[in-house]
Amino acid sequence: MAKQFKIGDVGNRDAILPFQIIGFDTYPVNEAHAAEKQINELAKNNYGIIYLTENIAAMIPDLVRYYDTQLTPAIILIPTHKGRLGIGAARIQENVKKAVGQDIL
Repeated sequence: MAKQFKIGDVGNRDAILPFQIIGFDTYPVNEAHAAEKQINELAKNNYGIIYLTENIAAMIPDLVRYYDTQLTPAIILIPTHKGRLGIGAARIQENVKKAVGQDIL
């Protein structure tokens, strides 16, 4: 039987609360230390995808980079209700460039 992974959301309460409607586990945080602790805990507990708000990701870039080198969990950056910081889009562009050898976006 294939391993089942969970999906979680970490970040500002207002930005992640709607994800509960579709069954994701949500973990509101506002500080870097709390975010690091929560993400590390989720990584240990079978979470395959963690959606993380961009503003929190900006506070913990080293941890985000660390999980970029791991198979799971995949850290996916999402904007908050206040708008985008462009960090998530930049990550997608960087990964596409790495995958195809040039910037096609």
